[in-house]
Amino acid sequence: NLNRNDLLTMPRSKRDKTVTLTKTKKKTGDFKKDLLSKVRDSVDTYDRIFLFSVENMRNSKLKDVRNAWKHSRFFFGKNKLVALALGKTKESEYKDNLYELSCRLRGNVGLLFTSKTTDEVIKWFDEYKEIDYSRSGNVANETVTLPEGPLEEFQHSMEPQLRQLGLPTSLKKGVITLLSEHTVCNEGDTLTPEQCRVLKLLGKPMSTFQISVLCHWTSDDGSFVDLKPSSNQIESLKDSGVEEEEGDESE
Repeated sequence: NLNRNDLLTMPRSKRDKTVTLTKTKKKTGDFKKDLLSKVRDSVDTYDRIFLFSVENMRNSKLKDVRNAWKHSRFFFGKNKLVALALGKTKESEYKDNLYELSCRLRGNVGLLFTSKTTDEVIKWFDEYKEIDYSRSGNVANETVTLPEGPLEEFQHSMEPQLRQLGLPTSLKKGVITLLSEHTVCNEGDTLTPEQCRVLKLLGKPMSTFQISVLCHWTSDDGSFVDLKPSSNQIESLKDSGVEEEEGDESE
């Protein structure tokens, strides 16, 4: 039997640690000052600033864009702080007409700081589009209907999964078979998670990741140009339900 002295002298278990469950990272004053400084340094460094909106946001796709534009700098997310750095009013703006950008920093939008010409920027982003699979809440751009009969592209082990996703299937001689014609989605439907999963299994991407340039500012003369966004771009400018995005700025 161990006595009290033995217990006191035993080495402490590595598992015997106090964990503070409420410990979280906070955006400190230093972080905010650092971001404000980075934005203003970028204003002083680059010739132009472009405000852009993102349709069908994908972090991986945005990362690809950033890699293609390493000579420039993106700020996407933390719109309130970025707007504060630029100046939210005519009186507080960091340089002439920057408030025109800051007042438009709402919703799923960001800023590109670059010394590339306006024509180069607009041409590149007009041509850049990446097809991807839809996510729940996206709108179907076509009707997808599966005819009655065998679904030979799927392994027999997937039959329970397909049935759970709403397809009327059964196994016939080891082959998944659709018992009746089945419409996965109709054009214009707001897609459910189950529909998105079926479309992905069928290899049918319906979403397009793209970036639309909405307006730009030039450092030489402080000029601001609104590129007259189309109706779909105006939708992208609307609040996405979260005023302050969690995206971070990149070098």
